[in-house]
Amino acid sequence: MLVLSRKKNESIVINDDITIVVVEIRGDKVRLGVEAPKEVPVHRNEVYEAIRRNQEAGDHAAAGDSAATE
Repeated sequence: MLVLSRKKNESIVINDDITIVVVEIRGDKVRLGVEAPKEVPVHRNEVYEAIRRNQEAGDHAAAGDSAATE
């Protein structure tokens, strides 16, 4: 893991087309802005994990459906 120190309004760039900006620092919370192409999904980790769980559940259900029809 790469660990960087940034101040308010400073940013980092990932792969030439994704920019992460420190928007605000308030107490123990940091607000980040993400600029990325529309085709790049950007989610909070807990949302990403929920999406993944739902996709896996759908994949398992689809696999069960296809096994039942064979």
